[in-house]
Amino acid sequence: MARLEGKVAIVTGGGSGIGRATALRFAQEGARVVVGGLTSAEDATAAEIGERALAVRVDVSDATQVEALVEAARSRFGRLDVLFNNAGMEGEQGSTANCTLENFDRVIAVNLRGVFLGMKYAIPLLLESGGGSIINNASVAGLVGFPGVAAYCASKGGVIQLTRAAALEYATRGLRVNAICPGVIDTPMIQRFTQGNAAAMAQMTAMEPVGRLGTPDEVAALALFLASDESSFMTGTALPVDGGLVAR
Repeated sequence: MARLEGKVAIVTGGGSGIGRATALRFAQEGARVVVGGLTSAEDATAAEIGERALAVRVDVSDATQVEALVEAARSRFGRLDVLFNNAGMEGEQGSTANCTLENFDRVIAVNLRGVFLGMKYAIPLLLESGGGSIINNASVAGLVGFPGVAAYCASKGGVIQLTRAAALEYATRGLRVNAICPGVIDTPMIQRFTQGNAAAMAQMTAMEPVGRLGTPDEVAALALFLASDESSFMTGTALPVDGGLVAR
């Protein structure tokens, strides 16, 4: 039997990178998937899955749109078992003193407020369905510091603490809440961060003790485990999938 047979999942940021890989992996394991995103890319992900998927345009920082995303899952599939709060952004690079207010506010709005809104509106439907799993995509930047991306680090640290608080609140109600902390993963975000510069990419790769970047599929494999009943005794965790980066 497929590991997510009969389950319904929402994946935000599902048009590319980790979100796309996870949406496809969930579907392969039997889930019906609502693919949320800001661009038409989520349409392509949903089309690849087929009739068991629904694409929904959503800005995760907008409460009305996130509420509508959850309602779309209810209307189309009648229940919700898994929420993967994956959508995020890196923001601009620069020192803390040079970080603009606009950049700080936008990164916090997408990366942290977006996770909060996802949980706020999805939890009632998850509980109606008997519980389930919330997976929040944080980062190793929520566990250790990185210069030049203060807003990003702050947002991801906040995601981990939101995860822990919610996990304790719903621990006796069949709802698990965990965070994933990816290291340097070969995604469009990293490509934007390095801007095609070979030296910058080599520097990123050198951060990883395993000597290579991670892949979206490797993160999706951890998300699948947390979404499945195999992780039934895990809640409130922040799990690095980082090639050993935070072990340095």
